[in-house]
Parts: sequence; structure tokens; C-alpha cells
Amino acid sequence: MSDENMKNLFSKSMKKRKWAILTVSIIAFTAVFGYLLFEGTKKSVALTLNGKEQEVRTHANTIQDILQDLKIPLQSEDYLYPTEATEVTNNMKVVWEPAKQVEIKVGSETKKVWTTAGTIKELLSDEKIEIGEHDKINVGLDEEVTEETKVEIAPAFPVKLVDGGSEKAAWSTSTTVADFLKQQGITLTDEDRVEPNLDTAVKANDVINVVRVEKVTDVVEEPKDFAVVTRQDSDLTKGKEEVVQAGQQGLIEKKYEVVKENGKEVSRKLVSEKTVKESQDKIVSVGTKVLVAQVSRGSSSSSAQTTSASAPSSGGKEFYVSSTAYTGSCNGCSGITATGINLRANPGVKVIAVDPSIIPLGTKVYVDGYGYAVAADTGGAIKGNKIDVFFPSKSEAYRWGRKQVKIKILN
Repeated sequence: MSDENMKNLFSKSMKKRKWAILTVSIIAFTAVFGYLLFEGTKKSVALTLNGKEQEVRTHANTIQDILQDLKIPLQSEDYLYPTEATEVTNNMKVVWEPAKQVEIKVGSETKKVWTTAGTIKELLSDEKIEIGEHDKINVGLDEEVTEETKVEIAPAFPVKLVDGGSEKAAWSTSTTVADFLKQQGITLTDEDRVEPNLDTAVKANDVINVVRVEKVTDVVEEPKDFAVVTRQDSDLTKGKEEVVQAGQQGLIEKKYEVVKENGKEVSRKLVSEKTVKESQDKIVSVGTKVLVAQVSRGSSSSSAQTTSASAPSSGGKEFYVSSTAYTGSCNGCSGITATGINLRANPGVKVIAVDPSIIPLGTKVYVDGYGYAVAADTGGAIKGNKIDVFFPSKSEAYRWGRKQVKIKILN
């Protein structure tokens, strides 16, 4: 090949290379220009998505388009600002908070809600749930709301607390008596009693009664009675008594276990006793000498016992009286006559009760059908010409009955 041909061939090759380079340059410039133009027309948007901030440049027309581009599933319960249909502008700020489903239990009622609240306090405010001063909640009001959040609220109700007799109004939630007392700061001893039982569930308007039980020891000193010892004395008239030695009471110490409820004694049990001082017996001499009443029979110097029933021979004033009979053991009777004769100890003595203004005490008399006797007693119903004759038995007194008799004064 000649040199001329070689030059022509080389020249053609260079031209092709220049056109290729020029074409590539044009394409590259167009691509860069197009890219710069595309990026330059994008809008800048500041996003806060679930608390995280980021900035994007976008050709999206609406907020919904942006979220779709970012593959964010938008729910009706979510918080979105501005709204999804808002047109995108440059330097726009968008906030999205996804809603969380949480469980809320108030008393026995449970419900699930969607919320975008950040704290428990905000959640309850959104749901219009108020927490009373005495209500019980299982989470703190400042606690953050998460997908795992479960809120349990136990509403408080009124309860009457009676502690040791002192009454006060209180509040409780659904709990047992034991837990309620613990909440109220009430401590119990082993002896205290609670009504109702500690494991009973507390209901509205219940009355919780705490009975304070106290066991104490009480030591008292009580007198110990002395015994009366009698001794027969033949020198004393039968029916008379004479104290030889005065009695003295002893002293006994008794120890009691006392149970008190709310400060008031309800039971007392004797646990021990001992003699502190011995008692001294009272010694009494009792007469055994039988009294014989002697009466005069006129001017005769002879005498007869009161047990004789024969009529006097002569002398003395005679008149009729109304008579009744009595015994030494009648109702209200002491058995001792107004002159000191013990009728119970001397059942054979002949005694009549008289009105001393008619027949003076000590007067010896003769009563028809009764015999010789002594006016030795009185009576509230014995007034004027009336006498009451003594008999040792009720049957004899009943047989005497009430009748008019003649009486003769012997001295």
C-alpha cells in the first residue's frame, strides 16, 4: 500500500474517533443535566416517623404518596400531621406516630383501644377515665405506653372501719379484709378478733370490726369468814348465849385472769388463791338450863309449874279477853319474846302476848283452857283486851283458833 493510501486511511479513522467521542460527551452531558434537573426539582421534607427524624427529597404530590414511597402502612388510628391528603411543599415538616393497641381494665370491665398517647396519663385522659384519690392502678401515670401495656384500675368504694370501738369512714378496692387492714395500717395481736374473717372479700359499705382483746391478771384480796363454834353451858338459861371469843375475819388473795374486749371486761377466771391471814373462830356459850315459870295461887305459899293446867283456887282479877294462838316460827317471828325468852329453845314454856297497858309484862296469869302462864311477849296486833297464847307447834295453835276466854291475874 502506498503512503498516500495509508494517510487517507489514518485520517478517516481519526474522524470516526472524534465523532464517537463527541457523541459520548453529548450523551453524558445530557444525562448529567437531566439528573441535575431531576434532583433540583425535588422538594425537601423533614419527617418525624415514630419519634425518629429524617429528611427526604421527593417528587411526591401528597403526604400519602411519601408514606407509600417509604412503605409505611398508615392506619386510621395513627397520628399524622398534616393529613395524608395535604399537598407536599418544600421544607414541609411531617409527623407520624403509629397507634398502639393496649388493654384497659376498670373494675370487671375490660376493653382494648388504639392510642398514640405517649404516657399512661395521656392515655387515660384520651379515654376520659378519671382516677380517684383512693383508686388503685397497676402502672405509674408517667410510664410510657407500649404495645405490651395493660392498665388495670380498681375503683375504690366506701367501707366503715371500727377499730377497738372507734368508728371511721375508709375506702377500699376489691381485696380481702386482711389486705384492707394492711392498707389502713392496722396491726393485730394474736388475741384480737376481726369480723368478718380475714380472708373475706371486702364489698361496698361493709363494716369491718376489729375487736381488741386483752388478757390481764387481776389480784384482789377478799375477807375469809370465821366459823361460829358453840359450846353448851349448864349455868346459862336455855336459849341464852354468851360470846366467849370474838370472831375475826381472815384474808384470802385471789388471782384472776381477766379478758377485756375494747377495754371492757367480758370474763373473769380464778387461776389461783392463797390465804394471807387465817380467820379466828367465834366461840359462843349456849345455855342449857331449862326455865321454869312459877306462879302464885292466892295466899298459898306453895308453887306450881306453868305446865299445870288446873284452875287457881282463889284471888286475883278476872275478865274475858279475845284470844288467838301463835308459834315461835311464824312469818316475821324471831322466836325471842319481848322479855328475852327463846321460844324455840324452850318449847314447853307457857307464855302469852299481851297489851302491856292492860296486862304488864312479867305478870303471872291463869288462862282457862291453857293454864298458868307468864305475860312475856307483845305483838303489833295485840291491843286492848286481847291475848296471843304460845304453842310449840302449828297444829296446836290451829286447834286453839280464835275464841273468848277468861283470864285471871295472879300477881
